[in-house]
Amino acid sequence: MGSTKQKITTFFMFEGKAEEAMNFYISLFDRSEIVRMQHYGPNEAGAEGTVVQALFSLNGQVFMCIDSSVKHNFTFTPSMSLYVTCETEAEIERLFGRLSDGGFVLMPLGAYPFSEKFGWVQDKFGVSWQLNLEKK
Repeated sequence: MGSTKQKITTFFMFEGKAEEAMNFYISLFDRSEIVRMQHYGPNEAGAEGTVVQALFSLNGQVFMCIDSSVKHNFTFTPSMSLYVTCETEAEIERLFGRLSDGGFVLMPLGAYPFSEKFGWVQDKFGVSWQLNLEKK
């Protein structure tokens, strides 16, 4: 996948679902992969088998994630979301369907004053995605 060094990297903190989330996300986008991943072993700070730290790429863009071994009183919020420019109707429909399955629709897929086709969803892991059909 070329160089994974970028100056600013989006970082996700999950609570035991990091590997599942990464596998789900890389299944959605071309040119995507788990670049590296380290798991907690027995008698370490986190639950055995959960993610100490991982690096993954979605369509060539690199992200980091962990499974927090500490419970927090916060999670993801829609005020920070991943914005995806979709090239085709089929792509936006597929992504909207997969990302909203088990999640929550914040804005239904449709026409809006700022876009001919747009949708905003929070996926089953709590991560928010804005999907926009590229204007041709």
